[in-house]
Amino acid sequence: METQKKRPRTFSFEFFPPRNEDGCARLRETVEQLAQLKPKFFSVTFGAGGSTREGTYETVKNIQAQGQQAAPHISCIGTTRADIRALLDSYRQLGIRHLVALRGDLPKDAPKTGGDFHYANELVSFIRAETGDEFYLEVAAYPEFHPESPSPESDIRHFANKVRAGANSAMTQYFFNVDAYWRFVEECSALGIDVPIVPGIMPITNYKQLAKFSDACGAEIPRWIRRRLEGYGDDLDSIRAFGLDVTTDLCDKLLEGGAPGLHFYTLNRAGPTCTVWERLGL
Repeated sequence: METQKKRPRTFSFEFFPPRNEDGCARLRETVEQLAQLKPKFFSVTFGAGGSTREGTYETVKNIQAQGQQAAPHISCIGTTRADIRALLDSYRQLGIRHLVALRGDLPKDAPKTGGDFHYANELVSFIRAETGDEFYLEVAAYPEFHPESPSPESDIRHFANKVRAGANSAMTQYFFNVDAYWRFVEECSALGIDVPIVPGIMPITNYKQLAKFSDACGAEIPRWIRRRLEGYGDDLDSIRAFGLDVTTDLCDKLLEGGAPGLHFYTLNRAGPTCTVWERLGL
């Protein structure tokens, strides 16, 4: 953990592009609320195969217009070098200097080939070749390993390739097993990887939604948490209360152990993140 303890703490929040005007209005309110916590940036997701490209751009544009720093996700699967050049230019014109470079996913039923890139390290290398150090580049990390990874060793090797290609820092997939994060960081350090690896945090407010997300992305819900949440059935108040206790305890252990900050997956809501923030005394 020594490589992480020396880093200044940074906090950030993630959004997805709203689907309609009501969603846009709610997100503006969420940005206003979370901006009071003075995060380093707000990241905005990019749908599979570029399905939310325009929505991502408009959301980033609106966040910048509210006086906040936005960091759009850029996914390379199914895209060409010309596509990426156009995206970089459009974000440059908005004053964006912080990007989240990902491999990304193809839409369902789409072929697994196509585009000029196969892995995120190729995207990072391309952005560096095109723009030098103009952009600060975040990449993804998987303490419990990517669901498509054939082995833990190959997963960490892929992460190392992204860092060596020019990534400045990483934020992880969310997790609930703090030991998985410590172990991942130590293994990265042993490979000479010396960049901030910020834990991703998913506040627990809806068990069915959390289980669906976790099954898709490979994030493990520990058995004792899963059983407790199942036991509450449709008692949403109890689910939220227990979930906030679990999330706060996880964040507290991470910060106390030397994690270089937290990245919250907000699902476009301010309330749960603000509650955890207050409980942590931040």
